[in-house]
Amino acid sequence: MNLKFVVNDYVLIWNLLFQASINEQIHKLKQKLWLNYKNEYNNTYRDKELILKDPKNFIPNDDTIYNIVLESKEYEKIKKDTEKYRNNILKLWDTRKKETIKNIKEISRLDQKVYNVFVVSDLLNIVDSTTPSKQKINTLIFGKKIDTKDNTKTIVDLVFEVLKKETKNYQSEYKEIVEAVLELAILNELKTRLTTRSAYLTGDPTLAYLKRQIYPYWLMYLGASKEEMLEYMMRDKIAFDVEKYTYERQLKKINLLEFIDFCIRNQKHIVKINELEII
Repeated sequence: MNLKFVVNDYVLIWNLLFQASINEQIHKLKQKLWLNYKNEYNNTYRDKELILKDPKNFIPNDDTIYNIVLESKEYEKIKKDTEKYRNNILKLWDTRKKETIKNIKEISRLDQKVYNVFVVSDLLNIVDSTTPSKQKINTLIFGKKIDTKDNTKTIVDLVFEVLKKETKNYQSEYKEIVEAVLELAILNELKTRLTTRSAYLTGDPTLAYLKRQIYPYWLMYLGASKEEMLEYMMRDKIAFDVEKYTYERQLKKINLLEFIDFCIRNQKHIVKINELEII
């Protein structure tokens, strides 16, 4: 997984204009632009897909709004702060990059791709994985505060959003299964490996029951033998009766997307098991 962290004026300005205002100065600037350049403002909204298709070479049809923002003192400050934020994320990623990529490869068994991570102000508090049609390169917009008490969370959140993009083609009816497996892979297993403390009881609480039901098959996917499953259960504080499950040997030979397919195909069998409990 090759992540390139970039600050792009057009990406940053678009999000400042059309996401929630990050401060009073930006709010007033947006009001002023709306009152004096309503048509131009509306037209700028349509630029998002064009920007993300080829951010480096994007040229607006009408640069009125962009030029006004670029020349403002408030934007100058935000751009400077965003560059600093980008450097902090880059340092954090570089510190754990080798270890993280090694574990992602082992857990997902997927080909590693290049992603441009367009860093925006962390005050926006957003992650946007929208994928325009005919996009030249994989992109992600990221602007979330770094957790100073748990900076591994930022790395895990980034990887989670990247992997979500790899599953964008699944039908919406399978959304819960896809997200449950992604949580098991990244929010739980990857974070457990990076912190050496089990993170299996974290994540979206609405997915907890489904994840517990997939968990025995997830351990098979990781390659745990029946004997090793007890160690995992003790580590993660999730219990199940090993003898009630047929050991699916092929799971340790497939990749993450194929495991999602397995869960979708067998969901009636997996979901009906209701004897799991947290210990």
